[in-house]
Amino acid sequence: MNKTALYITAASTVSHQPTFGNAGFSAALGPVGADHALISPDYKAYIEAGLLRRMSKILRMSVACSKECIAQAGIGQPDAIVVGTGLGCLQDTEKFLNTSLTVEGLLPPTSFIQSTHNTMAGQISLSIGNHGYNMTHTQNTLSFEHALLDASLLLHEGDRNVLVGAADEHIDILDDITGQLAFETGAALTSGASFFILSSENTAYTMAELADVHVVGGVAGIQEETDAFLGRNGLATKDVDLVLFAGNPVDGALKNVPYLALSGVYATASAFALHYAADLLQADRGVRNVLICNALRESNLGLTLLRTVEA
Repeated sequence: MNKTALYITAASTVSHQPTFGNAGFSAALGPVGADHALISPDYKAYIEAGLLRRMSKILRMSVACSKECIAQAGIGQPDAIVVGTGLGCLQDTEKFLNTSLTVEGLLPPTSFIQSTHNTMAGQISLSIGNHGYNMTHTQNTLSFEHALLDASLLLHEGDRNVLVGAADEHIDILDDITGQLAFETGAALTSGASFFILSSENTAYTMAELADVHVVGGVAGIQEETDAFLGRNGLATKDVDLVLFAGNPVDGALKNVPYLALSGVYATASAFALHYAADLLQADRGVRNVLICNALRESNLGLTLLRTVEA
């Protein structure tokens, strides 16, 4: 990523933790279990009642987080909307497939239209009346990192504020699938949405500096890639105050925290980790550099470096 400084000026997350509208939440989180329900805000405060009834969980989360971000940042409209999702709108996909099996003749189009991966970005755009660049990235467990890279390029090309985020949802069939595949998650399967305003300007609202983002598909050596990533940012692992990781901890780091224990498992949980890191950088001035190491899927590696912003 280009070295021009970029900043997170707002962040909003709906999760199984008390994250939404709760600055300083990073100090009070505990592990998420299978019995923890999604903590949803009052969606009626963000979405018109008629639209709300037709929205699935993932759309509600995404629209509410987006509007909360825009309000936090004090901007009218973002210049672009960029969303990452691993599995997309699963609830609507399941509904459409079930309808196709039970209804004869022509199928109602709503569930199909809302099942596509880019529905979230489109619904956000419609909800806020935005006519700018609108893009969805779906690259498995690296979907959010690719969204961040896209947003970064837009800012380097002249945009001032980009709404960027990620969302994935849990439905019951995922439990059956992971059981049949003997897929050991190590944490509960959950839902989550995290959105941010990424800006080229350091403002009074700035939470943290997004120093660098790097993605590798088919990674050969995670530790070697991580060391090289930190090196090009003038750091060694001992200089990183906190590593938030999915997969394996980073050797030599002062403190490793498995963020999936806090977020639960979903394809774009690294977006939760980014909000956690930004919140922590504001709350604890002793933390200056945070590395997010996303190796949720062993063959994919996403690295994101956040730095504190000097007052």
